[in-house]
Amino acid sequence: MSHASQKIGRWHGAGLLTTTLLGTSVFILPQMTTALAGSYAMLSWALLLIAILPVAMVFAKLSSLYPHAGGPAFFVEKAFGVTAGRTIGVLFLFVVPIGAPAAIIMTYWFIETLFQLSPEWGLPVQLAIVGLVLALNYRGIQLSASLQLGLTLIITLVVMALLIGGGFIQPTGVQAHSPPVPFNLNAVLGAMGLAFWSFLGIEALSHLAGDFRDPKRDLVPAIMMGTLLVGAIYLGCTYLLVDVDTTSTLAMVEVFDRIAGGYGAYVIGLLGIAGGLATVNVYTASLARLSWSLSQDGVLPAYFIKLNQFGVPLRALQVIQAIMAVTLVITHYSAHDLEDLIGWVNGVFVLIYLASMLAALKLLSTGHRPLVYVSCLLCGIIGVGLGTKMLYALALFALFAPFLWYQQRHLKLKRSADTHTNG
Repeated sequence: MSHASQKIGRWHGAGLLTTTLLGTSVFILPQMTTALAGSYAMLSWALLLIAILPVAMVFAKLSSLYPHAGGPAFFVEKAFGVTAGRTIGVLFLFVVPIGAPAAIIMTYWFIETLFQLSPEWGLPVQLAIVGLVLALNYRGIQLSASLQLGLTLIITLVVMALLIGGGFIQPTGVQAHSPPVPFNLNAVLGAMGLAFWSFLGIEALSHLAGDFRDPKRDLVPAIMMGTLLVGAIYLGCTYLLVDVDTTSTLAMVEVFDRIAGGYGAYVIGLLGIAGGLATVNVYTASLARLSWSLSQDGVLPAYFIKLNQFGVPLRALQVIQAIMAVTLVITHYSAHDLEDLIGWVNGVFVLIYLASMLAALKLLSTGHRPLVYVSCLLCGIIGVGLGTKMLYALALFALFAPFLWYQQRHLKLKRSADTHTNG
C-alpha cells in the first residue's frame, strides 16, 4: 500500500471502527445487560461511555504519534521495553481462541433467525464465515472500509427510526407499569463488565494506522467519532429493550416487528450478519498485521514475514483463520457459555488497555495525564466487575511474561557471545 489513493481517511476509519464496535453485539449485548441489571442497564451503558472516551482519546493520540502495526504492543515496548511490549502482543494473539468463536457464534444467531436454520447447520455455516473473512482480507482492508462505512450509516438510521417509532408505539412485551427494580451495584458493575465487549476494537485502528493516508490528522477524529456514535447507538438499543419481557434470543426482532409492522427477522438479521462479518474482518486484519510485526521482531517464526502482492501478511492470515476454524469445532462439540467467552475476552483487553494507558504516561505530554489517570481507573473498575473472569487474562500474563523475559535474555546473551567471538 505505497500509494495514497489506496489508503483510508478519517471517514472510512470511523466507519471501520463503528462497525467493528457494533458488530453482532449491537442487537444482542443490550438485551444481555438488561437481563443482568434491569432498568439500571441504561446507567451501566452511560457510565461506560463516559469512562471509555478518555481511553479512546489516549489510544487516538498514541496511534497518531506512533503509527505501527504492533499497536498497543508497540506502545508498551516503547515505554517499558521489549519484554513488556511482546507480552502484550502475545496476550492480544490469545484473544483469538475465545473472541473469534464468540463473534462468529453471535453472527450465526442472526443467520439462524433470518433463514430459520436447524441446529445441524450451525458448524458448517460458522466455518463458511471463516472462509469468507479470509477471502475479504486477501486484497487488504480498503474495499472493506468503504463497505463498512455504508453499513455504519444503515445501522445508525435503523436504530434512529426505531427510537422515533418507539416513542409512539410500545414494543411487544413491554410492561408499562412494571415494578421498579432495586439498585444493585454489583449488577451495574457486572453489566458494565459485560458491555465492555462493545468497545473492544478501539485499539484495532492502531494496528491499521499505517493504512491511513495521514495518521496524525485522521486517527484522532476517526476514533472519537466512531466511539461517540457507537455509545449513542448502544444507549438507544438499551432504551428500546429495557422493559421488554421476552424469552427470544433476539428481542430486537420483536421490537422491530411491533414498531415497523414486521420484517424484523430480515432487517435485524441482515444487519447483524453484516456487522458480525465486519467485526471478525477487522480483527482478522489487525491480528494478521500484529503477527507480521511480531515475526519481524523474532517473537514469532519468520514464516509470517512474507507479504502477498497486495501487501497483506497472507501466511499469518491463513494461520489465524485456521485457529478460528479449530476453536469453532471445539466449542461446537463442548459446553460453552457466550457470557463466559465474552468475560474472558474482556479480561484480556482490560490488561492490554491498562498497559497501554500506563505506557501513555511516559509517551504523551503531561497535559494528557488526567485523561490517562481516568482511563486507568476505568480499567480497574471493569476488572472488578469481571471478577473471576479476569483469571484467564492473569493466567496468560503469568505464563508468558517470564517466558518472554527468558527469551529476550537468551537472545541478548547470544548476541553478546557472537560479538565477543567475532571481535
